[in-house]
Amino acid sequence: MSSEIRAIFNRIAPVYDQLNDWFSLGQHRIWKEMTVKWSAAKPEDTVVDLCCGSGDLSFRLARRVGKTGQVYGVDFSPQLLAVARERSQSQYPQHNIDWVEADVLDLPFEDNRFGAATMGYGLRNVTDIPLSLKELHRVLKTGAKAAILDFHRPSHPQARAIQQWYLDNLVVPVANSLGLKEEYAYISPSLDRFPTGKKLVEIAYQVGFAAATHYPIANGMMGVLVITKA
Repeated sequence: MSSEIRAIFNRIAPVYDQLNDWFSLGQHRIWKEMTVKWSAAKPEDTVVDLCCGSGDLSFRLARRVGKTGQVYGVDFSPQLLAVARERSQSQYPQHNIDWVEADVLDLPFEDNRFGAATMGYGLRNVTDIPLSLKELHRVLKTGAKAAILDFHRPSHPQARAIQQWYLDNLVVPVANSLGLKEEYAYISPSLDRFPTGKKLVEIAYQVGFAAATHYPIANGMMGVLVITKA
């Protein structure tokens, strides 16, 4: 990922969770639960949450794999990892969660390491989506699944218009009131660049995944890509 995007996430770290709640009207919790369920993580698994941010998906994975499982939360923002680590120590002291500062384009793990993986709102920000999915394929065990949650541009014109109104009239003004207008102004252009769900499925097959399905949610404004390694 670029140093510019890393700097953005470092700056928004203190209010990241609060903004997620406001901007999704609390719905992000439901979407994250769906994502973890689709990852098929099970008790005692060793799993990874890429672009873990402040740890929401990592903690949900920890509850699924239990105290005998192992979770690795990976992010390139040291400030967000610091927030995740603090939350972990206070809320999940009995679970095995390691926080790793790393780039998802060059993961510091051996091949065939993980029984499941998640990524939330991260794939849209990587500089090389095929390489990111290829790295994910490399570190997953045979038969393992990954579930990737992210914003999307809806295909329906009316839904696209609603999404743009929401970004222009709610997201950016709230971010502006917190002195973070520039940090959140990048969302709209990042959506324009992000491949459609259909295209992400194609890329997943191209890098070696045996199965790939994209599930649109919230009228196509969100989506979860579920991919399986053969």
